[in-house]
Amino acid sequence: MELDERKYKILDAIILRYLETGEPVGSRIISKDSDLNLSSATIRNEMADLEDLGYIMQPHTSAGRIPTDKGYRLYVDHMMEDKVSEVNDLKELLIQKVDRMDNLLRQIAKLLADKTNYTSLVSKPQYRSKKVKFIQLTQLDASQLLVVIVIEGNVVKNKFVPMNEYLDKQSILKLNIIFNTFLQGLDLSEINMSIIHQMKEQAGSYNQLVSDILDSIAQAIKEEDEIKIYTSGATNIFKYPELTDKEKVTDLINALEEKEQLTELVTTIGSEDETGIQVMIGSETSVSAMQDCSVVTATYEIQEGVYGKIGIVGPKRMDYEKVVGALNTIMKQLEDLFKDNS
Repeated sequence: MELDERKYKILDAIILRYLETGEPVGSRIISKDSDLNLSSATIRNEMADLEDLGYIMQPHTSAGRIPTDKGYRLYVDHMMEDKVSEVNDLKELLIQKVDRMDNLLRQIAKLLADKTNYTSLVSKPQYRSKKVKFIQLTQLDASQLLVVIVIEGNVVKNKFVPMNEYLDKQSILKLNIIFNTFLQGLDLSEINMSIIHQMKEQAGSYNQLVSDILDSIAQAIKEEDEIKIYTSGATNIFKYPELTDKEKVTDLINALEEKEQLTELVTTIGSEDETGIQVMIGSETSVSAMQDCSVVTATYEIQEGVYGKIGIVGPKRMDYEKVVGALNTIMKQLEDLFKDNS
């Protein structure tokens, strides 16, 4: 006989109460402590059925009930099914209508804040290597040149360079060859004066244009160095009295809103090679406004060389097990999501 929803909820309540106290559980306790809104008499009848079905037993006359092995088995099986369903639901949430990384990271930040009741932060993935993969120059009109820079990891950046003349196809082709010959496979730090001199020499009368294009390429690569951070759940701080001192909470809210302090926090969270969970308690964090808090963080990697940071900020008495579980789940889903879409 399969249990109906009411019987299962009563069995679940009995098991949870017994796991907490180790004492037999009576109908009055279930009626009082659960949200079933059932009378003691109704619960007694349901408990009698559960006993007949072998899910609970009465250790001695006039005592409450305790779970049997069969009862525990049903509870554990349901719990495991719920966890699998939760993970799958989370994956669906991450995939649904997410066609841009920004939207995905905002969803993750909100999801973490909602699941943990703390404040969350997620940094946009960065590339360890920012080497030039390809450059395409296209003249739009006599006053504007479009520079398309493809950085390793297939990051595409578009820059517009002003001009004062129209170039013929042969000149555009020559410049494309120069830029790809000299810069392909190089990081910004590797583009030295010798390379620039050789490029200008080959470009002839277009040496100033070469300088302008190089400036646009340097700007595009530097933009990828900027850390973008998404936060959610800042108001959850007010749920914890120890963090609501007027001066301290103002500093903490400001720290969560100011890019500079969050960037400092993110850049001090281990190295990109450390993908495990890290916990910083109180003064262990580099941000002074968070020194009454705990910060639990992880470095995630969505593909080789592409990594970001996830963090939870809360009181020192935070539920560490819950937070670590949430971070581990998010990291696994990110990994699975990007593997499926690679």
